[in-house]
Amino acid sequence: MTQNRKPYPAGGRSWDDLKQDMIARTADDVNWRGGRTPLYVFYNDEATYEVGRKAYFEFFSENALGQKRAFKSIQSMELDVLDYGMDLFNAPASATGAFTTGGSESIFVAMKSARDAHRAKTGATRGDILNIVMPDSAHPAFDKAAAAMDLDIRRAPLRSDKRVDTQALKTMIDDHTMSIVGSAPCFPHGVVDPIQELSDIAQDAEVWLHVDACVGGWLAPFFTRIGRSTPHFDFRFAGVRSLSADLHKFGFCPKAASTVFFRHEQDLTRSRFRHDAWPSGVIDTATLAGTRTGGSVASAWAVLNHLGETGYTEAARNLAKMTDGYVEGICAIDGLKMHSDPDLTLINFGSDEFDIYLVAEQMTHRGWLAGLTSRPKGMHAMMSMLHEPSRAEFLSDLMECVETVRSGTETQSELKAVY
Repeated sequence: MTQNRKPYPAGGRSWDDLKQDMIARTADDVNWRGGRTPLYVFYNDEATYEVGRKAYFEFFSENALGQKRAFKSIQSMELDVLDYGMDLFNAPASATGAFTTGGSESIFVAMKSARDAHRAKTGATRGDILNIVMPDSAHPAFDKAAAAMDLDIRRAPLRSDKRVDTQALKTMIDDHTMSIVGSAPCFPHGVVDPIQELSDIAQDAEVWLHVDACVGGWLAPFFTRIGRSTPHFDFRFAGVRSLSADLHKFGFCPKAASTVFFRHEQDLTRSRFRHDAWPSGVIDTATLAGTRTGGSVASAWAVLNHLGETGYTEAARNLAKMTDGYVEGICAIDGLKMHSDPDLTLINFGSDEFDIYLVAEQMTHRGWLAGLTSRPKGMHAMMSMLHEPSRAEFLSDLMECVETVRSGTETQSELKAVY
């Protein structure tokens, strides 16, 4: 079968020509600046956006892989960012961390360390299949890690409030359990699992507890500080052995930037990749990735210093107020209900009266990208301040789409939930 492949470019095009071509290709993109995407993009304000963008391009050529030998500037900023995180997450003096390219990588290296720690403690070998016990709502990044490292996944059921049933999870732990997991918050439902209970279970069972705070970790403590009911989730609980938190989500830093922290320095050593079998000598990285752009490190450092405690506290206030407005507006629409009370700005709502996916179809026709969950069926959004200007329009369109579904004859949608 002949494929219609593009030939290799001849070259020689000007920037103005290239820019116009790229802009033209965005014609079918969802208008993220207009608040019409329920995920993928995170935004606080234009000043923060510009600080991150400018800092990124100051260091976009530098390679963070060479920070120890060539780019001491990147190394110093990366160490600062890790210090800021350990301060924010109440890490003990023994703790340390690593800067990664995203939540999936942070989770992967944490699970590698947990696996190796379990082997060291129990004498388990490569032929022994270990397992991770985690909530049904935990991120598929754990499944990725399990697929790469030949691990089993055991998913524990959720309570009615969409937090993990800790007692059910406890019964799933056995001698081959290398880690249990809690989310802060989980992506599907936007709620923080009972980390203190999981910490107690981890200590009693002498098993590793990883807290996946990739979604909200860098912001959630500020929600707590302004008096919201967002629970604590960090190293203040003695059973927490590692914690992942993405800078490029609610830290409002440019992609790709995440962090992973360990209670003990030897666990970071376990997570490292160190090899000396080739002619070019030792290669030693704390991450799965080798080359990393210095721009991600520099921009994270710049954004954290630009906002600081004052800026993130103000961001928490603004986001909390906006989220309350969305929740109130959604609940005012006849037939809709929240599936959970959000601990941050992730909302999930549905209906007992009609197929919410039919509403999602109607919203898609109006130019909104619909986020969906499958258990239970729901519409989902992970909101930042991009969504405040569009709130009235979203709620108005949502009400009209619900009315359209109620008055129609279709009862079942063919849509499937896709992340």
